[in-house]
Amino acid sequence: QVQLVESDGGVVQAGGSLRLSCAASGRNFNSYRMAWFRQGPGKEREFVAHISGSGYSTMYGDSVRGRFAISRDNDKNTVNLQMNSLKPEDTAVYYCAAAGSGGIVRDQRKYDYWGQGTQVTVSS
Repeated sequence: QVQLVESDGGVVQAGGSLRLSCAASGRNFNSYRMAWFRQGPGKEREFVAHISGSGYSTMYGDSVRGRFAISRDNDKNTVNLQMNSLKPEDTAVYYCAAAGSGGIVRDQRKYDYWGQGTQVTVSS
């Protein structure tokens, strides 16, 4: 069993930056591939970023590539999402997720554990 707790989000102006963290409980954190998803108002939940268990491999959604960076610290059982050049369309609830097995990184069904979500609001 893994429990995921995201850090508080917040309100930031367009063009600004924000860093989200997700703390994981449980053992063998490095055996889980981790991801961030988000759900904007009136939208379906979408893939944001993924990182392999080792941290060597990352993938990003098209809308955030080049602006966001995912990282992990397996000693501290945390995964982070650095968000730069934020846009109003980045406004969403952001979710941390963990998968204990392989699969398509964008497929939400492949993730076994989810955080409660944290609100990020980007003002124009």
